[in-house]
Amino acid sequence: MAKTLMIVGSMSSVGKSTLVTGLCRIFSNRGYKVAPFKAQNMSTFLTECEPGTFISTAQYLQALAAREKPSHLMNPIILKPLGNMRSEVYVLGKPYSVASVGSYESLKENLWETVKWALEQLLEKYDLVIIEGAGSPVELNLKDGDIVNMRVASYVHAPTIIVGDIERGGIFAQLLGTYWLMTEDERQLVKGLIVNKFKGDVSLFTDGVKILEERSGLPVLGVVPYFETNLPPEDSLSGNFDRPNDINDAIFDHIARTLENHLSIGKLKSLVFEM
Repeated sequence: MAKTLMIVGSMSSVGKSTLVTGLCRIFSNRGYKVAPFKAQNMSTFLTECEPGTFISTAQYLQALAAREKPSHLMNPIILKPLGNMRSEVYVLGKPYSVASVGSYESLKENLWETVKWALEQLLEKYDLVIIEGAGSPVELNLKDGDIVNMRVASYVHAPTIIVGDIERGGIFAQLLGTYWLMTEDERQLVKGLIVNKFKGDVSLFTDGVKILEERSGLPVLGVVPYFETNLPPEDSLSGNFDRPNDINDAIFDHIARTLENHLSIGKLKSLVFEM
């Protein structure tokens, strides 16, 4: 049975997908058979992984970073926005229905069974499954319908890391607020924090790291600088990216090297494999 690692963010676009991409390459470089997993993704960027079967381009690229064949199991539920509060729902890589926000909520419990099944298939085949959350895990009015964040982490007892985007400001509210708004059981799963997209001299944030650790009781596993990845946006409704094969190993290696220089990979490995 595979080990697991869950990456959640304080909000959308904090860099979760990039971190998972880099971690997939880092652990693959260390000889582990790694799979990415995101239970539900909202994206206009889909890529065919098998004939007639699609996953989000983000998970497709994460699989390539892990040197694995992309599979519909890695992203079992996709919402492809159509406008007017409607989305095309893909289940296990194939179009399933067109749903409004309200009608989609009524599907979630059945979809949760699909999410669990897909994740269990990966757990049987890999050494490590790196799970990516979506948006914030503490949208309190939406938590009852969660099938992508802490419900997934709780299901597999995944050690969980919270990522915040310091470029947007409010990093203490982002990370500490997210942590303390979780339930006690959820907080038991959280093992560390990551400060992402730092611009400037990282040494100037030494006091910030100390404050985060004192207020949370958790280690800050790294302060990652802002850097260009050349990966496509995940949640954007603009742009055009339909050539994932233009992304090559050099890009994955660049992301991995940057993360290795700024994250405590040894601590992360211990969290995953010694639990």
